[in-house]
Amino acid sequence: MPLNNTLKVQRAKLGINQGELGKLAGVSRQTISSIERGEYNPSITLVLKLAKIFGVSVEEIFSYEENQNE
Repeated sequence: MPLNNTLKVQRAKLGINQGELGKLAGVSRQTISSIERGEYNPSITLVLKLAKIFGVSVEEIFSYEENQNE
Protein backbone atom coordinates (compact mmCIF):
# COMPACT_ATOMS: atom_id res chain seq x y z
CA MET A 1 0.00 0.00 0.00
CA PRO A 2 1.57 3.32 -1.04
CA LEU A 3 2.30 6.15 1.32
CA ASN A 4 0.64 9.49 0.69
CA ASN A 5 3.24 12.21 0.33
CA THR A 6 3.80 15.91 -0.20
CA LEU A 7 7.22 15.48 -1.78
CA LYS A 8 6.36 17.58 -4.84
CA VAL A 9 5.09 20.42 -2.65
CA GLN A 10 8.19 20.26 -0.46
CA ARG A 11 10.44 20.36 -3.54
CA ALA A 12 8.58 23.41 -4.86
CA LYS A 13 9.13 25.21 -1.54
CA LEU A 14 12.89 24.66 -1.94
CA GLY A 15 12.80 25.45 -5.66
CA ILE A 16 14.55 22.24 -6.71
CA ASN A 17 13.73 19.64 -9.34
CA GLN A 18 13.60 15.86 -8.99
CA GLY A 19 17.18 15.41 -10.16
CA GLU A 20 18.52 17.91 -7.66
CA LEU A 21 16.58 16.28 -4.82
CA GLY A 22 17.82 12.87 -5.93
CA LYS A 23 21.43 14.07 -5.73
CA LEU A 24 20.88 15.54 -2.26
CA ALA A 25 19.27 12.29 -1.08
CA GLY A 26 21.69 9.94 -2.86
CA VAL A 27 19.08 8.39 -5.18
CA SER A 28 18.11 8.75 -8.83
CA ARG A 29 15.63 11.22 -10.29
CA GLN A 30 13.53 8.20 -11.23
CA THR A 31 13.33 7.12 -7.59
CA ILE A 32 12.08 10.56 -6.55
CA SER A 33 9.54 10.50 -9.39
CA SER A 34 8.30 7.04 -8.36
CA ILE A 35 7.90 8.13 -4.74
CA GLU A 36 5.96 11.24 -5.79
CA ARG A 37 3.60 9.13 -7.91
CA GLY A 38 3.04 6.67 -5.06
CA GLU A 39 4.58 3.81 -7.01
CA TYR A 40 7.49 3.24 -4.63
CA ASN A 41 7.63 3.20 -0.84
CA PRO A 42 11.03 4.52 0.26
CA SER A 43 13.17 2.96 2.97
CA ILE A 44 13.15 4.41 6.46
CA THR A 45 16.66 5.74 5.82
CA LEU A 46 15.54 7.60 2.70
CA VAL A 47 12.44 8.95 4.46
CA LEU A 48 14.64 10.35 7.24
CA LYS A 49 17.09 11.85 4.72
CA LEU A 50 14.25 13.58 2.88
CA ALA A 51 12.83 15.02 6.09
CA LYS A 52 16.28 16.34 7.02
CA ILE A 53 16.79 17.89 3.56
CA PHE A 54 13.48 19.74 3.85
CA GLY A 55 13.90 20.58 7.53
CA VAL A 56 10.51 19.14 8.43
CA SER A 57 9.17 16.12 10.31
CA VAL A 58 8.57 12.85 8.50
CA GLU A 59 4.84 13.31 9.12
CA GLU A 60 4.89 16.57 7.15
CA ILE A 61 5.99 14.63 4.06
CA PHE A 62 4.52 11.15 4.44
CA SER A 63 1.23 9.83 5.77
CA TYR A 64 -0.41 6.43 5.79
CA GLU A 65 -4.07 5.57 6.04
CA GLU A 66 -5.24 1.99 6.19
CA ASN A 67 -7.88 1.00 3.69
CA GLN A 68 -10.81 -0.51 5.59
CA ASN A 69 -11.67 -2.73 2.59
CA GLU A 70 -8.39 -4.65 2.68
